[in-house]
Amino acid sequence: MKLIITNDALDWFKKEMEATKGDYIRFYARYGGSSPFHEAFSLGMNREEPHDIGVETVEDGIHFYIENDDLWFFNEHDLHVKVDSTLDELKYEYTK
Repeated sequence: MKLIITNDALDWFKKEMEATKGDYIRFYARYGGSSPFHEAFSLGMNREEPHDIGVETVEDGIHFYIENDDLWFFNEHDLHVKVDSTLDELKYEYTK
């Protein structure tokens, strides 16, 4: 699996979360909501130091990652993190 952060999303993280080089941004499975693969679970995101990285990508010195324990959530799909320009919010796409 891959974790892809678009340039627009990288800019969003820098602006909205004030992310800078050396920061770690985690994507994780959280209880509540829904996702394309799992009812009652949705994708969460926060700034957090890693424990056991399963997938990581580094953009402009910022580490984006998913813990090994959360890989099940993605059902063997890549996660593409983009920005919905009309809402100025992150949007997630999952591809095989």
